Amino acid sequence: MRRAMLLCLPLMMAAVPALAAPVKPGTAARIDAQTTKNWPELEALYKDLHSHPEIGFTETRTAGILSEKLRKLGFEVTEHVGKTGLVGVLKNGPGPVVMVRVEMDALPMEEKTGLAWASKAQQTGADGKTTYVMHACGHDIHMAWWLGTAQALVAMKDQWKGTLIMIGQPSEEIGEGARAMIDDGLFTRFPKPDYAFAAHVGAARAGDVEVKQGVATSNSDSVRVIFHGQGAHGSMPNMSIDPIVMGARFVEDVQTVISRQKDPQKFGVVTVGYFRSGTVANIIPDTAELGLSLRSFDDETRKLLNSGVDITAQSVAAMSRAPAPEISRRHGISSVVNDEALGASTYAVLSKAGLPGAVKLEPAYKPGWTASEDYSEFVMAGVTKSVFFSIGGSDPAMLEKLKAEGKPVPVNHSPFFAPVAQPAIRAGVEVLTLSVLSVAGK
Repeated sequence: MRRAMLLCLPLMMAAVPALAAPVKPGTAARIDAQTTKNWPELEALYKDLHSHPEIGFTETRTAGILSEKLRKLGFEVTEHVGKTGLVGVLKNGPGPVVMVRVEMDALPMEEKTGLAWASKAQQTGADGKTTYVMHACGHDIHMAWWLGTAQALVAMKDQWKGTLIMIGQPSEEIGEGARAMIDDGLFTRFPKPDYAFAAHVGAARAGDVEVKQGVATSNSDSVRVIFHGQGAHGSMPNMSIDPIVMGARFVEDVQTVISRQKDPQKFGVVTVGYFRSGTVANIIPDTAELGLSLRSFDDETRKLLNSGVDITAQSVAAMSRAPAPEISRRHGISSVVNDEALGASTYAVLSKAGLPGAVKLEPAYKPGWTASEDYSEFVMAGVTKSVFFSIGGSDPAMLEKLKAEGKPVPVNHSPFFAPVAQPAIRAGVEVLTLSVLSVAGK
């Protein structure tokens, strides 16, 4: 039986103007029926993409498959936008321009889910190293619900007017794909959206939906620190300036930026994701390289974390009488900020639609999700009326079992992350399709 969970938020709903309009009665059931009809194709697409993942800016096969499917639906498709990105345009009379975006890239890691369709793929990255590749973030689920949304909206053209823009974005995982598409003329070569929607699968109960007002995801900055020392024989440490010791001290000391400098009421994370140095046990190397991920919600904390990393690295090198460390940064990712009014009114539509999972609205004053997304590039480029949703993908029975056993739930970027495809994909199709209809419906 389909059900909906409604939140008692009358004051909040009255505080913002309605942007999304009510959809026709029975619309959710019509979307559900369309998804059921298309399910064999959607499931096959999900399993195929899961088994054949591609890392950022190499998604040639993936983009080709999605482009061909959009063309069969009647979209005008342009490939190679922002290297491997794609743009599908479907005009359905006068009305607003609405964008639905999906990410296509996978992660350089080995899959351990045990799924029958698990990835065994390997790829050589830009650094020349060959690694296993896995859709450990759920982008394969996203691409299936993205196609299902396009199918549903084409089948329901009688219920909306305007222009639908389906975006297949490359290289979200390294935070460069959205900017590459914008720099390649996304909003000048194609109609600029009045509204935009996207969603991400997570570890919550499969089918549950969260609508966040205001700040939805964190800022993200990627920093590389290289300590330069002096190599020597392992038996003669006095003849060296040991970069491994510097790196180890840095890993410990940089956390005091969080524990002693950051406001404890504000979110901030400094994670050291890799530490590379040396070749064999009896050689003290001359360099050590560390890669860091910094996360925050507000600009003040973001500046503090970045300056704290710099000062700590320089101080560690100075303590060892070593040369100044080499510190470099990649293009940072800003927080995704959802339009508060559109978030509230879209929530109103979803909560009354009778979706099978719980629908929850998180107000702007509550913290966002700690993960980051370069979808924020589209928002900052001018698509201010936008909502980015979170949709659960975990099997409820598995969640209860792990809770009873006191074990952690596999989350995004875990080698064991395996969302339950059907409820997650169906929820994604319903959420995105209803959202488009709510702003472009007749």
